[in-house]
Amino acid sequence: MEINTVKDCDLERYITDIMLDIGVPAHLKGYQYLRDAIMLSGRDMEVVSRVTKLLYPTIARRFRTTDQKVERAIRNAIEVSWTRGNTDTFERMFGYSVCSGRTRPTNSEYIARIADKVRLDFKAM
Repeated sequence: MEINTVKDCDLERYITDIMLDIGVPAHLKGYQYLRDAIMLSGRDMEVVSRVTKLLYPTIARRFRTTDQKVERAIRNAIEVSWTRGNTDTFERMFGYSVCSGRTRPTNSEYIARIADKVRLDFKAM
């Protein structure tokens, strides 16, 4: 199944499950921004290569905020999930975790990796 044929609500539910498994707290503002970023990137991987020029401004318009606030909130959500989240899931998805002593992935690495996983999972269905 191609990801572009998946309904938004099904895709959003699937991404939410992944984010909760990783340990992104749902009460953070960055949680919503991150979910939208993964959805947009999953449908068009080109977006990941243009996070500051395309992805953050698109999300900022949608939530009526600034791209700087979007970037900061996403960074904070990733940082929280990295330090408090499920290390086994991080090992599985990224090949490393906080336990291996490496620094957290960048916003674009994090978004791209999860978006790629979502795309591949839907192709396999």
